[in-house]
Amino acid sequence: MSQHCTKFSGLWKILVWDEEFFQGRRQEFTAECYDVRACGFQTLRSFKIESGAWAGFEHVGFQGQQFVLEQGEYPRWEAWSGSHAYHVERMSSFRPIACANHRDSKMTIFEWENFLGRKGELSDDYPSLPAMGWGSSAVSSFRAHSGAWVCSQFPGYRGFQYILECDRHAGEYKHFREWGSHAQTSQVQSIRRIQQ
Repeated sequence: MSQHCTKFSGLWKILVWDEEFFQGRRQEFTAECYDVRACGFQTLRSFKIESGAWAGFEHVGFQGQQFVLEQGEYPRWEAWSGSHAYHVERMSSFRPIACANHRDSKMTIFEWENFLGRKGELSDDYPSLPAMGWGSSAVSSFRAHSGAWVCSQFPGYRGFQYILECDRHAGEYKHFREWGSHAQTSQVQSIRRIQQ
């Protein structure tokens, strides 16, 4: 078994297909896949999440655009992207989101980088931070105390997604470049808890 395609029993289960609408070659995974090519796929175009929460990535090595995959079916790219503005028709790597706990999620958001400026405590979903008095890009750093969160570029959980977890970076994200390899802007206008 390749080190880039680890499989073992656990709390997570994802079924993947290399074609849209659950067609073509199919395989089941219970752990991360660093590079789908090492597992015999050129690309993945549809998914069924049977247990756990997963992070999917546009490129190999958990790089590029990030997408949250919670329990359910994803027959084609619109189902996971949530926006026609970011046309990513395939995924090339994926991994479980280890500390997703919808009921016990806590995060502190900060107005500026390095945990400075105005701060707020979150333990629920927030579909519009601007509606709560936070400016269009006035959240620049985070401390994920527990659970896992997805921050979205626009209200209503639209646009680029950034997955923040309590077990990565010790839960501390002091600069937008730590949110993921594709982070080009610090604009976050909605935040929600990831469901396990």
